[in-house]
Amino acid sequence: MRIAVTGSIATDHLMVFPGRIADQLIPDQLAHVSLSFLVDALEVRRGGVAANIAFGLGSLGLDPLLVGAVGTDFAEYEVWLKQHGVDTGGVRVSADHQTARFMCITDEDANQIAAFYAGAMQDAREIDLWQLIGTRDRPDLVLVCPNDPAAMLRHTAECRELGLPFAADPSQQLARLDGDEIRELVTGAQWLLTNEYEAALLLERSGWTRAEVLERAGTWVTTLGGDGVRIDSAHQATITVAAVPDTEVTDPTGGGDAFRAGFFAAVSAGLPLEAAARLGCVTAASALGTVGSQAYRADRDSLLAEAARAYGAEAEQEIAPALSGMR
Repeated sequence: MRIAVTGSIATDHLMVFPGRIADQLIPDQLAHVSLSFLVDALEVRRGGVAANIAFGLGSLGLDPLLVGAVGTDFAEYEVWLKQHGVDTGGVRVSADHQTARFMCITDEDANQIAAFYAGAMQDAREIDLWQLIGTRDRPDLVLVCPNDPAAMLRHTAECRELGLPFAADPSQQLARLDGDEIRELVTGAQWLLTNEYEAALLLERSGWTRAEVLERAGTWVTTLGGDGVRIDSAHQATITVAAVPDTEVTDPTGGGDAFRAGFFAAVSAGLPLEAAARLGCVTAASALGTVGSQAYRADRDSLLAEAARAYGAEAEQEIAPALSGMR
């Protein structure tokens, strides 16, 4: 399966606060918050949702097409992605803006406060999937990930016009999108991906019930953090898969992106949904143990061993075909 991943490409500035963010909040002063955190560490890492997922897919042996907008400071990052199996032929370089920046503070409970500067990402709305697909191998699936909102809407519409199956992954941009935009992004999606909080926000903003969402999207995958993942569809029983137990969380940034890479690598190999969710959880566990969204090393033997530890020898054998193309 050829997968195109559209969305943000960014540089992450990750900081660690040696305390609890919640302890700094005064309940009767939340309307006038003014906080500054003295952090103990700063890591500058490669990131962006689309780039993270493409990195994961490439590391797992696929040949993903990355589609997004960057600045002229992207050259070194591009080399890194190509080294990890990513086709960067769908990346647009802006002459006017730098690559997007993600700035995040994580406390000792893994709670986070973050900000995102779009920069060159706003030029993603100028990317024409019609033209791009016409010059490359036609993808079997397009992931529409957090991006410039106009780009997300454009790519969704183009997927419908081109007859391309797509996955709606609005994630962090749900806070920016209105109800009409959310309904437009979800309708007709083969896959819908959110975490638990985003699922509640999507329902509130769209005005739809869970059943109404499932009437419009094929399969809804909801990550539940330490509780694993839930998979819902209109005509099948709900599937739940536990997270990998005893996972050491060094940095939660990018865990959801790694899950998506593992999940869609398994889907690409034709694995059942439960097996796909298990590979997603195993890949996420690898990412959670490192600082930075692309710092983990996807090693076939290690992933299979972790799957066996978490889910048993049968699960290990089931997901093995999805890793057969690993470099």
